Amino acid sequence: MERFGALIIDSITSLGDFLLFLMNAGAYVVLPPYKPRLAVRQVRIIGADSLLLIVLIGAFTGMVLGLQGYNTLRRFGSEGALGTVVALVLVRELGPVLAALMIAARAGSAMAAELGSMQASEQIDALTVMAINPVQYLVSPRLLAGVISFPLLTSVFDVIGIWGGYAVGVGLMGAPGGSYLNGIAQNMTGNDVTTGLYKSLVFGVVVMWVCCYKGYHAQRMATGVSRATTEAVVLSSVLIVASDYVLTSLLL
Repeated sequence: MERFGALIIDSITSLGDFLLFLMNAGAYVVLPPYKPRLAVRQVRIIGADSLLLIVLIGAFTGMVLGLQGYNTLRRFGSEGALGTVVALVLVRELGPVLAALMIAARAGSAMAAELGSMQASEQIDALTVMAINPVQYLVSPRLLAGVISFPLLTSVFDVIGIWGGYAVGVGLMGAPGGSYLNGIAQNMTGNDVTTGLYKSLVFGVVVMWVCCYKGYHAQRMATGVSRATTEAVVLSSVLIVASDYVLTSLLL
């Protein structure tokens, strides 16, 4: 019982440190001195450098949805609803979730490894010695860049996915092209778009928060950086899926 109680106390303490880390990083986003150049650099690393990956995954996701959706809807004589199905599935669910998972795997892992290496080589301690707040200098620009980049990349994912579904569903399978586009225009509302964008904002905060925390608190040992990187990607992926369910239940 004593060991079980100690485990519970350690878990609560770790959760408190986890939340305080996010609160400090979020506070330094709005408090001066501002670091716009650092934030722009992180937007390039997180956003622009992930663009090709997002385009490829979005295109193939849309193509799979177009193929499977057409074969399923044809059984019910509803091929004209293909555009609506592809667009709503992408915009409301698959777009934000898959984009966040891909960014976490590419940019999040690199971010955790970079901060973990800085922790292991005592560069973070050197910033403190130079009277530079390491959270404000290293974490807050990344958090701000994630909030900016995730909705933009999710929008690109959605658009590319919709056209990928059009290419396969209409161009390859022979679905009516006019019905595909008209179904999107008539049935997709602003609420569908904002739901996906709200999710991408939350996912951006979650991924940056988890990856920065794991890298910032990496153990100073040979396996510390690799362990922090692995934990960052796994925990980010789990929290993305879990928060997607919570957000879906709240935004429906």
